[in-house]
Amino acid sequence: MDNLWIVLWTAILLSTTALLYRINRSRIRPSPSSSLPLGTLGWPLIGETLEFISCAYSDRPESFMERRCRMYGKVFKSHIFGSPTIVSIDAEVSKFVLQSDSKAFVPSYPKSLTELMGKSSILLINGSLQRRVHGLIGAFFKSPLMKDQIAREMENYIHISMASWRDDRPIFIQDEAKNIAFQVLVKALISLDPGEEMEFLRKQFQEFISGLMSLPVNIPGTRLHKSLQAKKKMVKLVEKIIKERRNIKPFSSKVPGDVLDVLLNDTSELLTDALISDNMIDLMIPGEDSVPVLMTLAVKYLSDCPAALLQLTEENIKLKSLKDQRGETMSWSDYLSLPFTQTVRVMRKAMKDVEIKGHRIPKGWCVFAYFRSVHLDETQYDWPYQFNPWRWQDKDISSCSFTPFGGGQRLCPGLDLARLETSIFLHHFVTQFRWMAEDDSIVNFPTVRMKRRMPVWVKRRRDHPRRTELPFF
Repeated sequence: MDNLWIVLWTAILLSTTALLYRINRSRIRPSPSSSLPLGTLGWPLIGETLEFISCAYSDRPESFMERRCRMYGKVFKSHIFGSPTIVSIDAEVSKFVLQSDSKAFVPSYPKSLTELMGKSSILLINGSLQRRVHGLIGAFFKSPLMKDQIAREMENYIHISMASWRDDRPIFIQDEAKNIAFQVLVKALISLDPGEEMEFLRKQFQEFISGLMSLPVNIPGTRLHKSLQAKKKMVKLVEKIIKERRNIKPFSSKVPGDVLDVLLNDTSELLTDALISDNMIDLMIPGEDSVPVLMTLAVKYLSDCPAALLQLTEENIKLKSLKDQRGETMSWSDYLSLPFTQTVRVMRKAMKDVEIKGHRIPKGWCVFAYFRSVHLDETQYDWPYQFNPWRWQDKDISSCSFTPFGGGQRLCPGLDLARLETSIFLHHFVTQFRWMAEDDSIVNFPTVRMKRRMPVWVKRRRDHPRRTELPFF
C-alpha cells in the first residue's frame, strides 16, 4: 500500500512539468452549445492515474494521450492526479490556458510541493505580485549586462570542468552539466562563489529537491520533513546574505549584480525578505533540472546524428578561428549569433466556468495542457520523433504549436539564460573535443534524465582544429 501511494503521489508531482489551472467564484455562463468534452473518469478515486503512470514509464509516455485522442479528440476529460481533469493536446486550447489571467485559471500543485515551495513561491503567487516578481527577474536576465556576466561565469566554470577531462575514462555529461549549470545559476541569483558555502548549499539543495517526489507527510523521519529542514538551512544562508546587503548604504544606488540585488532594490512592501529568500531557493531548481537536461539531450541527439553534429562543429570552429585571428574574445552575442546551434534546442485549475472552442471546463476542474503531445503532433511537424534541427530554420517558432518555455504571464523568466548557457556549453564542447558516446536511453518519468548519465569518451582537439576534422572518433 505504501508503494502504491508513493507511485500515486509521484504521478501527481509530474503535474509540475505541465500547467495546472483551477476556476473562480465569478462565473462565465457557457453557451447552450457548449458541453463537457468526451472521455471517461476511470475508476473511483484513482481515476486513470495508474494507466497514466504506466505509460509515463514507457518509451512513449504520450501513448496515454494518443489513445484517448483517437477516441475522443484533442480535448477530453479524465481523472488523474486525484482530480477531474480536462486534458488538452490542442495547440490553440493550450495557448488559451497559458494566456489567461488568474481570474480564469490559477496554478494548482500537490500539498507536498506547496509545503516545500511555500505560499510565497513564484510558482504559487498570483495577480500583481506574481507579475511584479516575474517582470523584475525576467528583465534582469534579458539585460545585456547580465548576459555578459553570465557568459564570463559560464566560460570560467566550463574551463575548470573541462580541464579535468581525460581520455582514459568516460565523462558523464549529465553530471558535468548539472555541476556547471548549478554554479552559474547560484552565482546569478546570490553571487555565491565556489567554496564551503557553495558546497553546503549544493548538499542541502540535493536533500531539498528529493522531497519534490514524496508523500505529503511532514513528521520527523519522513522525506518531506528532511527536505523542509534542508530548505530552512538554505533560507538561513540566504537571509544572512540579505542582512549583509541591507547593511550596505545607500543600497538603492547600487547597480544590481544579481537577482537578489534586483529584488532588494524594489521599493514594494510586498517583496519582504522572507518572500525573497524563499524564492531564491525555488529559482535554483532549473540549475539542477531543466538547463542540464537541455545540455545533456543536445549532446545525446547530436551524437546520434553525425550530419547535424558536423554542421554544428564547423559553424562553431569557423567562428572561433575568426575571433582568434582578430585577437578577440567571444561575447554573449557571438554565442547567440550561431544560426544552426540555435536550432538545437503544466496543469492549471479553473476558477470559473470557462468555454474554449465549444468545450466547457467546469469550475474547480483541472486543465492539463500536455505540451509534449503538441510538440509531437504529426499535423504540425513532419517526422516529429526524428531529431531534425534543420526543421527550425524555416519554421515559425512563435506559433502556439511550439511552447518549450511555456507562455503567457508564466513564461519562463530565464529562457534567455537557458539558451545562452546551452550555446556556450556546446561551443566549448565541440571546439575542444571529439567524442564517442556510449549507448544510453532517456528516462521520462518522474523527470527527464539519462539512464546512465550520458557517458562519452573524449579526445582533445589540436590547438588549431581544422573544419574538416570529424567531431567523433
